[in-house]
Amino acid sequence: MTTFIRSAATHACARPESPSSEAAGLAGTSFKHEHLAAILDDELHDGFFEVHAENYMGAGGAPHRALNAIRERHPISLHGVCMSIGGPDRLDADHLARFRMLVARYEPALVSEHLAWSSHGGAFFNDLLPLPYTGATLDKVCDHIDQVQEAIGRPLLLENPATYVTFSSSTLSEAGFIRAVAQRTGCGLLLDINNVFVSSVNHGFSAQAYLADFPLEYVGEIHLAGHSTQQDDNDAPLLIDSHDRAVADAVWALYRDVIARASPVPTLIEWDSQLPAWPALRAQAQIARRLLLAHVAAPTQNFQAAHTERIGHEARI
Repeated sequence: MTTFIRSAATHACARPESPSSEAAGLAGTSFKHEHLAAILDDELHDGFFEVHAENYMGAGGAPHRALNAIRERHPISLHGVCMSIGGPDRLDADHLARFRMLVARYEPALVSEHLAWSSHGGAFFNDLLPLPYTGATLDKVCDHIDQVQEAIGRPLLLENPATYVTFSSSTLSEAGFIRAVAQRTGCGLLLDINNVFVSSVNHGFSAQAYLADFPLEYVGEIHLAGHSTQQDDNDAPLLIDSHDRAVADAVWALYRDVIARASPVPTLIEWDSQLPAWPALRAQAQIARRLLLAHVAAPTQNFQAAHTERIGHEARI
């Protein structure tokens, strides 16, 4: 395996490597075992599938048989949820070793983790918890990402969080913090647009302004998902990143704005509970795929129109 070496001078303005050609420009979905038979019968040619790494850290058995069947036919995205990149403790060496083995075993097109923490003092929490955006936290996150990238021999994609609280001690904006991480480590970014929308409603900021400040040049994958709505103690809306329903219209609108400003990025529909039948989930990915294709076609159409106008003008001279 090629060793991934970071140099501060080299990566100060580095861009991540391009996503694997396997997944570039494709739209995919979460892989759920309930859908395996339908997926294998579907003759799908334009998608990819994401799996949570922790579900496949055993040596074998039914989970690996199912994932092997998918990997033989489609690109996969390996998405970690328990690395605790933002935690104050050292990374768990055993967990990182299992993660590295999965990357080597399945050669995923995309590899990602969360800007969050989920363990402390040997205890593991069933949540992705937020962190303060400070210089000290930045140093710790960058150190952890360096360790992961060194272990897997390739850039990692780091996902922006959905948050329900913020820290008064933060000295950097979230987008600014994420930009600094990418610049210092050479990692790529996974832009979860539903997370942006959820956080914007919960904290009262503009999702459009956040995305205008987000470093799209580092984005190697996009996530879209559904969210649920609750009420907080003041009866104000509280959005939950629940992954249990279709993508909301407001999130689709933000996605259109993003892909109009970025290259066609592999886009994944996350749906983890209250699962629909496979055709309904695939239909969500097909919406993203159509929007991606329209974005690719638009520059060509604009060029052709300009070329035709120029030829006509020259003919009149």
